[in-house]
Amino acid sequence: MEPLERLLAIEEIGRLKARYFRLLDTRQWGELETLFAADAVFDMREAAGGGSDERALVVGASAIAAFVRGAVDGLVTVHHGHMPEIELLAPTRARATWAMEDLLRWPGEAGIARTLRGYGHYRDTYTRIEGRWVIQSSALSRLLVDFSPV
Repeated sequence: MEPLERLLAIEEIGRLKARYFRLLDTRQWGELETLFAADAVFDMREAAGGGSDERALVVGASAIAAFVRGAVDGLVTVHHGHMPEIELLAPTRARATWAMEDLLRWPGEAGIARTLRGYGHYRDTYTRIEGRWVIQSSALSRLLVDFSPV
């Protein structure tokens, strides 16, 4: 790829991941689904505590959107992704590691909420299909999770 094409691809992939975080937090499930390849893989096993729970390995764009929706239903969430390390493998393939921070807040009784603040990394692969980058796979690993009643 030419240098300008590489830079444009990196920018498009960055904007794709930014949309992922925004659509997740604003509960736009139909649009969220369109960010994934039809056969995409979403692997939350490590983030869910260690690899063996097959319910945290989801395949297919619509199944991924439904899984994410179910995971955050009733919560207030804020997700930030930053410091991307994006590597173009071919004109239609890329991978990236994103540092991430998220906040999940469960409503509580008597106005007392429970909050999870997490830190970790997303490891993603991307595919360019019909001129548009989509997420082919995404896996979350956590470095630290803090719970607090706030």
